[in-house]
Amino acid sequence: MQKARIRLSGTDFEKVEMVCDRIREIAERTGVNLSGPVPLPTKKMVVPIRKSPDGEGTATWDRWQMRIHKRLIDLDADERALRQLMRIQVPKDIGIEIVLEN
Repeated sequence: MQKARIRLSGTDFEKVEMVCDRIREIAERTGVNLSGPVPLPTKKMVVPIRKSPDGEGTATWDRWQMRIHKRLIDLDADERALRQLMRIQVPKDIGIEIVLEN
């Protein structure tokens, strides 16, 4: 049977988990096998910025950070489950990628 591999990524941890919970509910309702969500390593993007714009004074820095949280979910590619999966309301800042595999 084919499997659907779902990759979720986003900067807001709670929204990523909310979409994972919705996928889990769909799998329970349709009775398909679900493995995951597997948390992948969080990517941290750090940008150090000098506080004083003119270069005078002490060298103090602000460190801005953006974290990208990722999840991986595998489930059986049942037609009914995939149709419900396509109807999920995904927030704008959450990226979702669905790939069918043998």
